[in-house]
Amino acid sequence: MEHPESFAPQGAPLHTALHLRDDRILAVREVEVTEPAALEAQHAYATELLERFGFSIPTSDEPQEGARFIAILHDNTVVGYGGIRPVPTRLAAAEVKRMWVDDQWRRSGLGSALLRRLEEIAAEDGYREVVLDTNGALSEAIRLYERAGYRRVRRYNDNPDVELFFAKDLVG
Repeated sequence: MEHPESFAPQGAPLHTALHLRDDRILAVREVEVTEPAALEAQHAYATELLERFGFSIPTSDEPQEGARFIAILHDNTVVGYGGIRPVPTRLAAAEVKRMWVDDQWRRSGLGSALLRRLEEIAAEDGYREVVLDTNGALSEAIRLYERAGYRRVRRYNDNPDVELFFAKDLVG
């Protein structure tokens, strides 16, 4: 997913950098869900779900109060994306949303690093727990969440497209 130089808005600060286990360093930039990097990642994620598993999700997200999303960039190419948003039904909890890693970057440690960065953002924002939901067909994601210390919990939303719910404490 190459982007022209205009992809990064003028003056947009890098939020941080991710260091992968093979010593590659990727740029991390906080994005609005309506920016080109976010839209590109959302579309790629939705397309992959449809092609691999036969189910569809909206190809773009709506801005939401309190939500924060990040794009992971390598040579001005979006290779990872995800965000957090408040969970109205759980006190002091943020929900991980739209976590996606480009297929060519899987098994590089990027998924784990992205998830850790989202947890750090949630902790910085004062959340004490992160939760997420997923479809049972996403076996790679489920393994990632379990390795990262997530535990299965009861359903916390009414999303009809998911079967599994996870949570992880950020403190203590």
